Amino acid sequence: MERDRLEYFKILLNEKLEELLSEAGKAVSGMSGKEENFPDPTDRASLETDRNFLLRVKDRERKLITKVKEALKRIDDGTYGVCELCGEDISEKRLEARPVTTCCIECKKEEEEYEKARNA
Repeated sequence: MERDRLEYFKILLNEKLEELLSEAGKAVSGMSGKEENFPDPTDRASLETDRNFLLRVKDRERKLITKVKEALKRIDDGTYGVCELCGEDISEKRLEARPVTTCCIECKKEEEEYEKARNA
């Protein structure tokens, strides 16, 4: 991949990382406030449901942070944009859609078909 394209993806990934880390900080500070006391159990249940949903979202974001950091490392070590499975170049169109990807579209399709058949 050309140097300017690698720089483009590096900037894109760094911006995403900053955004995710900023949001994670806001979530932690928002959840560490005082405990609310609800006389109505339904209100308490609603709050707990909302918190559980937020925690699931934040867990997914945490995993994405790890993937972004790994992608930045691949840029630094020269393996970014190369499929882990077949060794072919990953299309820039695919990298635009999912900059943290490690597989070309063909290998990802095969992987998903295998998973689907295994879980059927």
